[in-house]
Amino acid sequence: MDAASAAKDRVDRALALLERRLLDLKSRAAGTSRVPDDDLFAPEPSTETDRARIHELESAGRDAAETLARAADAIRDVLAEQEAR
Repeated sequence: MDAASAAKDRVDRALALLERRLLDLKSRAAGTSRVPDDDLFAPEPSTETDRARIHELESAGRDAAETLARAADAIRDVLAEQEAR
């Protein structure tokens, strides 16, 4: 496997992990009596459950951003390595 393929695989795994995590968060929210909407610009949450859900989604977003940044760095490294050849 060449370096570009390895970097692509890392990006694919990161995206799959992000998708699984978001689906898990949504499924837990669906288990409650009221499913809040996904509007990030909605008014302040009215319950502690809403606040916890927002916190989890924000955390998942930060984790995804960090993972994708690492994957982008890996791709840049591979491209720079290939250009140097």
